[in-house]
Amino acid sequence: MRKTTLITGGAGYIGSHTVVRLVEAGHRVLVLDNLSNSCVESIARLEQLTRSQIEFIEGDIRDPLLLDEIFSAYAIDAVVHFAGLKAVAQSVRKPMEYYANNVVGTLFLCQAMARAHVFNLVFSSSATVYGEPARTPIDEALGTGKPANPYGRSKLMTEELLTDLARSDSRWNIALLRYFNPIGAHESGLIGEAPNGVPNNLLPCLTQVAIGRAGELTVYGNDYATVDGTCVRDYIHVSDLAEGHLKALERLHGDHGIHIWNLGTGIGYSVLQIIRGFEDVTGISIPYRFAARREGDIAQCWADASKAGRELGWSAQRNLGQMLTDSWRWQSNNPHGYHAPIAPLLAVAGK
Repeated sequence: MRKTTLITGGAGYIGSHTVVRLVEAGHRVLVLDNLSNSCVESIARLEQLTRSQIEFIEGDIRDPLLLDEIFSAYAIDAVVHFAGLKAVAQSVRKPMEYYANNVVGTLFLCQAMARAHVFNLVFSSSATVYGEPARTPIDEALGTGKPANPYGRSKLMTEELLTDLARSDSRWNIALLRYFNPIGAHESGLIGEAPNGVPNNLLPCLTQVAIGRAGELTVYGNDYATVDGTCVRDYIHVSDLAEGHLKALERLHGDHGIHIWNLGTGIGYSVLQIIRGFEDVTGISIPYRFAARREGDIAQCWADASKAGRELGWSAQRNLGQMLTDSWRWQSNNPHGYHAPIAPLLAVAGK
C-alpha cells in the first residue's frame, strides 16, 4: 500500500497550499478537517489545481475513534499538523476553546499516532512562542518567552508537549515550524485565505475593504515604538511556507528527535507600510482609522531564518509586492471566499 501523509487542517489556508506542494512533489495526501474555519469547496479547488483526487475526511482531531479508524485504513507514515484555532484577539475572548483545540487536540493526535506506530510529525507552530522578544531579528537560539496571548501560549504548551514526547521516546521525529505572518495566495487565484465569519488578520481585513465588503480598515494602535507607531511584522508568502513544510517533512525521515526552524523573510513591515504597499500594487485607496491597541499584540517581530537555510535548504523567495498582488488576485476573483463560484479571472491593476 502506498504511503500517505495525513494533513490535519488541510482544507484551511496554509494547509491547502501545503497540500498542493506535497502533491506536486509526489506525495499521496489525506486531508482531515472539521471545517470550523474552512470550506469543503477548497478541496474541489485543490483537485482542480493538482489534477488529482484529494482524499478528504470531515472530522475533528479530538475524536480518538475517528483517528484510530483513519490510521487503520491508510498506510500513514507522517502527519503535517495544522488543525487548530489561530486568531489572537479571539483567543483573548475564548481561551478555553484555544487550549481545547490546540493543546488537547494535539495530545489526542499524538496518542493515536503512537497507537498506529507513526512517529513523523511536522507541527505548525508560531513566532508568538517567543513572546515580546528581547531582540530582533529573532533566531531559534533566543529561546521561548512569555507569549502575550492565549493563542501563543497554546502553541508554546503544544511545543513543550511535543518536546517532552520526543525526549521520552527516541522513535519520534518532530519538526516545530515557527512561522511569522502568512499572507498571499496561490498564484492561480483558486485558493487563498477565506476565514469563516469576520476576519481577524490584517490582509483579509484589508482586501475586504478593497473589494467593498467593509467600509474601512481598523488599525489597532499607532503609539508603538516602531517606525510609524503601528505594529511591525514579518510577512511571508503562504506558498513559501508550504515549501518549508515540504522541506521539513523530507528532512524528518530517519532524523530522530525534536527540530526547530523559523520560517520568515527577515524583513519587518508596519501596518501602514502594508497599506501603502497594497495601494501601490492595486491602485485602490484604503480608508482606515486608528483604534486603541488590541490586547495580546506586541510591537514588533521579524525572523532570522538562516537556520532553515543551512539545514533545510529553504529560504523565502517571494517579495512583498508578490504577496500583495497574489492576495488581491485571490480576493478579486473570490469576493465571497469559497462561498460562491469563482469569478472570471481579473487582472491586478498595474500588472
